[in-house]
Amino acid sequence: MSSEIELLTRALVIGIGATIIMDLWAILLKRVFSVPSLDYRIVGRWISYMPQGKFKHDNILKAAPVSGERALGWFAHYVTGIVFAALLLMIAGLQWTQNPTILPALAAGIISIAAPFFIMQPGFGFGIAASKTPAPATARLRSLMNHSVFGIGLYLAALLTVALW
Repeated sequence: MSSEIELLTRALVIGIGATIIMDLWAILLKRVFSVPSLDYRIVGRWISYMPQGKFKHDNILKAAPVSGERALGWFAHYVTGIVFAALLLMIAGLQWTQNPTILPALAAGIISIAAPFFIMQPGFGFGIAASKTPAPATARLRSLMNHSVFGIGLYLAALLTVALW
C-alpha cells in the first residue's frame, strides 16, 4: 500500500473513531449530567449559507432553517474529525501509528479547539471563543473538555489501527 493511501485510510479510521468517542462523551454528558451538546443542525445551516457568500451571521439561530441542514452538519462534523486525524498523521508521521502515544493525539485534540473558537463560533455570531454567548467561560470549558476527549479518541482509535494493520 502506498504511503498516501495508508495515510488516508488510517486518517479515515482514526478520524471516524475519535469523532465517535467524542459523540459518545456528549451523549454521556447529556444523559447523566443534562449538559446540552452542539446541535449539528447549526453547523449544516452555517455551511448551507456559504454558497450565497454568507460566512458570518449575527446569530445563526435566527437564520432561516435550510433543508438537509442536520445531515450536512453531521457529515461536516465527521469530515472535520477525519481532517484533524490526517493533520495529526502528517505531523507525527505514519510511524506514530505503529506505536501510538497519547501526547501527540491529545495535543492535536486540544489544538483542534481553534476551529470552533476562531472560525465556527464567530461565523455563527457567537463571537471569538463564544465571547457573545450568555456564559462564555462555560462554553469554553465545554469545548476544551470535548476537544480533549477527541484527542483521547485519536489515541484510542490509533491503537485500534495497530490491531487492524
